[in-house]
Amino acid sequence: MKKKVVLTGDRPTGPLHLGHYVGSLANRVYLQDVYKQYVLIADMQALTDNYEHPDKVRQNVLEVVLDYLAVGLDPKKTTFFIQSQIPQIAELAVIYLNLVTINRLRRNPTVKNEIAQKGYGENVTAGFLMYPVHQAADITIVKGSVIPVGADQLPMIEQTNEIVRSFNHIYHTDILVESEPLISSTPRLPGIDGGEKMGKSLGNAIFLSDSSDVIVKKVMSMYTDPNHVHVNDPGKVEGNVVFTYLDIFDQNKDEVQELKEQYQRGGLGDVKLKKRLIEVLESFLLPIRLRREEFAKDKAEVMKILFDGSAQTVQVASETMREVHAVMKLDYFD
Repeated sequence: MKKKVVLTGDRPTGPLHLGHYVGSLANRVYLQDVYKQYVLIADMQALTDNYEHPDKVRQNVLEVVLDYLAVGLDPKKTTFFIQSQIPQIAELAVIYLNLVTINRLRRNPTVKNEIAQKGYGENVTAGFLMYPVHQAADITIVKGSVIPVGADQLPMIEQTNEIVRSFNHIYHTDILVESEPLISSTPRLPGIDGGEKMGKSLGNAIFLSDSSDVIVKKVMSMYTDPNHVHVNDPGKVEGNVVFTYLDIFDQNKDEVQELKEQYQRGGLGDVKLKKRLIEVLESFLLPIRLRREEFAKDKAEVMKILFDGSAQTVQVASETMREVHAVMKLDYFD
């Protein structure tokens, strides 16, 4: 049986946060021992809404890789590569643009939501609108068959598979493979403000690299139950972000259940609850933070991991494009 290929990655627009961890990072650590795994640093896609800030994107390439290494991704098991260093991706994306209509791209729910969120309106750039096509090229250039994603990215996988089916049908081939999403048991972590999604640009994230003092500050500002004014007031557990985080990160599930029952009866203050979450998150993040600091001592070695992985990926991408050229009658000199 052919080993499945996992492709995952992030846009380097800032450090990774807890939402990334529960959404797919934890899966990636497991998957590297089971499948052939590639991790993409999507710097070209980061430029779709950061084209005026290339220095920011460049710096965050390193920051994101440090987060990956800190959570346990091993370059001996996982191939890291930088998107812009694989020219075959751009070529394949141009080919795919012929298989997708503008209207289909505008109907992509993920793209629609991001356009609205960023307030682009009719001023959305072609690069931003087309990035699902570029993402399809990212996946298929290494023939990715398993893609760890958050629930909001499912439309991207659907669009990738539409492109794969169109290509294979038009050119009477089966060289491209469809991919399946792998959703975490906690596909979305709410922001500390109670927002539906934690995000870098939303100012409601706890980052893997946050210091102890920052964690304390962020947790103490967390959204709970606005009607739980006094300790003895009954409180709501549903929609209470502190309990949501405790459910995910606190290993003592029985005690968390007891806290929920006490909170609902009245007699448990938000401050006491938040202090428990601070202890839980600090215990979880401290080892990650220490490993990150250790890797950061040799940034040249971290960049070498990216250089070596990109070189390996170019070889794989070249073989994919050789097959694509053959079925499209573009193999003029072979």
